Amino acid sequence: MAMRQTPLTCSGHTRPVVDLAFSGITPYGYFLISACKDGKPMMRHGDTGDWIGTFLGHKGAVWGATLNTDATKAATAAADFTAKVWDAVSGDEVLTLAHKHIVKTVNFTKDSTCLLTGGNDKLLRLYDLINPEAAPQEIAGHTSAIKKALWCNNDKQILSAADDKTIRLWDRSSMEEVKQLKFDTAVSSMEYLADGEILVITYGKTIGFYNALSLDLIKTVDAPAPINSASLHPDKEFFVAGGEDFKLYKFDYGTKEELESYKGHFGPVHCVRFSPDGELYASGSEDGTLRLWQTAVGKTYGLWKCVLPEELGLENSEPLYTTPPEIKA
Repeated sequence: MAMRQTPLTCSGHTRPVVDLAFSGITPYGYFLISACKDGKPMMRHGDTGDWIGTFLGHKGAVWGATLNTDATKAATAAADFTAKVWDAVSGDEVLTLAHKHIVKTVNFTKDSTCLLTGGNDKLLRLYDLINPEAAPQEIAGHTSAIKKALWCNNDKQILSAADDKTIRLWDRSSMEEVKQLKFDTAVSSMEYLADGEILVITYGKTIGFYNALSLDLIKTVDAPAPINSASLHPDKEFFVAGGEDFKLYKFDYGTKEELESYKGHFGPVHCVRFSPDGELYASGSEDGTLRLWQTAVGKTYGLWKCVLPEELGLENSEPLYTTPPEIKA
């Protein structure tokens, strides 16, 4: 009998959780930020889901949130026509970047000196964080709202996904479009893995994997329900996806076989991401919660503790958890 997946439930938000992101691994562990329609992005310890703080200052729904690699800075994108940069250690607001419409996505360069934004005004903006008073560089081309924008290829190029049913690759120095992918339906999410230059996108019930530099298709996998988000494990052994049927699916990346599916949320899953060490994945939902799921069920990690039968003095027994089925973080 397979052991039961016991997700950690992170409560605190009062509206749907629409985006989440992990930091890299720091000397203090790794961290998780969540964007929510309640306008109050939250930062947590990534391995346990324990709340650290809430960034207060936005006056509308927060659609996008990210942390820089070492978790010293956070950035958020919101419906109040601003993107904000925060000190992720103190929680203080550092910068407010005014836009002309709703901002949907934010992404730092690796060195945290430049912030990329995108949103409903169809423009990509590049803000110099060393000289924040300077006007941002702007890249036009999308014909509908930009949903996600990410740095790639060592920050020399930019990937953007928009409601115009395209994904576009841009050159940072020339600001020109390099390549474009067209789809029959809007792209619901996009993830970039620098290791291997892999782009993971979702549209309809399909999860697609592309070479991020050439935009050549690697493979597609169809899920049982419309998918809103997918994430590839750092070791590229498997990937997870979540969507409209409230479930989390885990697939073998090599064979494309569905390995597991879990239901824990009480609403559609809007976002899912693997932690930087690959030990867990986090999901955010319409139900207002984040949930953390173990990659290898039964492993002792974070707040999960596996007790083996011999430790209990039991014979012919299944491994048991010491954690209750529902853990509130």
